[in-house]
Amino acid sequence: MASYSVNERAMARGRHLIGARQYVLESNWGDIQPSAEDENAFLHAHSWDEYAEWYLGLTDGATDETKGRYAFVFGDFRRVHRSGLIACHYRAAEWRHKEIELTAHELLQLLDQTST
Repeated sequence: MASYSVNERAMARGRHLIGARQYVLESNWGDIQPSAEDENAFLHAHSWDEYAEWYLGLTDGATDETKGRYAFVFGDFRRVHRSGLIACHYRAAEWRHKEIELTAHELLQLLDQTST
């Protein structure tokens, strides 16, 4: 099983977007989660550094600037999705990636506090 490190730049990006109220509170993550085509289109117009900021996890041992390096996407490349954070939290908890689970939880709590 892969292991992951927390992507601090993604955490900072999430905090910034939440503070700027760039989020969606209700969405169906299965419909909104970026597809491979969405990822490719984003990479065509943006840098790998910008792409990385949307993923809470960095796959340990994977090469930078490959899709396999980045895991646990939490937004649609424009806004944070509450359902995306919940999906990250759930997947990380399910597979016992505790640091990612706690990171997603922290962003989810910040989003809920900010949106009330």
